[in-house]
Amino acid sequence: MRMRPLTLTAASGAALLAAGLLPANASAAPASAQEGTVSAAALLAKVTSCQQISNGTYRTDEETSAAIPVCGKNGAVFWKADMDIDCDGQRTANCNESTDPWYQDDTAFHQSDGKPLKADTLPYVVVPSPSGIWNYANAGIRGGGVVAVVYADKVEYAVVGDTGPTGIIGEASYATARALGIDPDPETGGADSGVTYVLFQNSQVSPIEDHGAAVALGDRLAKQFVQTG
Repeated sequence: MRMRPLTLTAASGAALLAAGLLPANASAAPASAQEGTVSAAALLAKVTSCQQISNGTYRTDEETSAAIPVCGKNGAVFWKADMDIDCDGQRTANCNESTDPWYQDDTAFHQSDGKPLKADTLPYVVVPSPSGIWNYANAGIRGGGVVAVVYADKVEYAVVGDTGPTGIIGEASYATARALGIDPDPETGGADSGVTYVLFQNSQVSPIEDHGAAVALGDRLAKQFVQTG
């Protein structure tokens, strides 16, 4: 996981792209079609209020104040935050030391063959490492658990794929961002706000890299989530 500086500008990103230091498709991430049958509006209608289950709150970046709680409802936990871009895991043309200053060649959870995840092809979400604020495992969240990521009018299903700092929240893989129409560049991309993460408790996709299975299970769990009072 990285911590995105708030001082980066679109101009600096353009300069880096011109210099050939960023992947050519980083500035034009295509939006995907709606995944599953549950709309973004239906999911967002269920998370308008928060029953806080974390002992404290999280920052979205190093420079911000701690203001993001983890909430619980209807067999899910959720938070509303920004989206920083995780490019960790297997080296690819889009995710490597040249494209990401914070690149790490491993992820907390691995594919069925034992290799790290591929951030630019697998939609996954980063959860904060366990701390006194919150321990994801105690809340029924595990590696491979299903997450509905909502941004604007789009829903993308992802899995829990990596862990990050204990005090920061709001990060997902390159592939997640790209599918939602968010600039996936790990240095200058991401979204400053407006991203909702709904993690379904006691769920797990196996193998973790099977995105189709994540969509199928996520859609079923999302239907249950919005239909429960």
